[in-house]
Amino acid sequence: MAAGILKVATCQFAVGRYIKRNSRTICEFLRKAARAKADIVHFSECALSGYVGTDFPNFKGYDWELLRQETKKVMALAGELGLWVVLGSTHRLTGPNKPHNSLYLINPKGKIVDRYDKRFCTPGDLRRLTPGKRFVNFTINGVKCSLLICFDLRFPELYRELYSQGVNCILQSFYNARQKGPSVHTHIMRQTMQCRAATNNFWVSMSNSSGYYSPYPSCFIQADGVIINQLRSNRPGMIVSTVDLNRKFYDPMVGFRETAIAGKLNNAAETIDDPRSRKRTSL
Repeated sequence: MAAGILKVATCQFAVGRYIKRNSRTICEFLRKAARAKADIVHFSECALSGYVGTDFPNFKGYDWELLRQETKKVMALAGELGLWVVLGSTHRLTGPNKPHNSLYLINPKGKIVDRYDKRFCTPGDLRRLTPGKRFVNFTINGVKCSLLICFDLRFPELYRELYSQGVNCILQSFYNARQKGPSVHTHIMRQTMQCRAATNNFWVSMSNSSGYYSPYPSCFIQADGVIINQLRSNRPGMIVSTVDLNRKFYDPMVGFRETAIAGKLNNAAETIDDPRSRKRTSL
């Protein structure tokens, strides 16, 4: 694959409480992604483990050993197929500490090479989960990627920091599903990610669960904020999209973005001292 080119398979399915069922679906998508010649396969938040508080109430009696075994199956298949995988799951900590909501980064040799832990947890999450505290960046084919999870999108400071670190592509996993119907998420989640893409020149893969009812489907956003690929709502599926760093997009912030990040919140070349500028209550 040429430098600056990355094929991303963004997957969605109805994540649920049954680990083996989730695992079978994940493995089916891995095989499908390999046939499509994807470089990396991206799954939703808690895709393997199920989501605590939604798919099951708490971790009392949770089968951690089964989760470990099924994680190893996914890892082994990733190695067999030669795929990078971003796998949403739950990572157990030493008791009595609460687990992390995590994304395992699995390399084409079938090894976990890093793990992103959701940094900003919702109030409901905090009753059951421990927030993380670090970014996970990695490079494939010259494309620098980073991982984020769901509620992280509410904090633009994360994206500005990742821009400053030279990141090109965000793979962000969500679980906005099993709801009663359309909600505020229908109107703000993908739109917010489009804003994050356009204001930071990021390519973005958004993977969401499709468990009925899901207020928005998974999609892929190019660096100018335009959604170029999307799945059907409430249906399992996979889209394969291409990050191409050689493409140029409309970006009116070029030359000014760094100025704003540095704390200078206008783009004047120099400050003027004009009495008509200072007096702001008259014509």
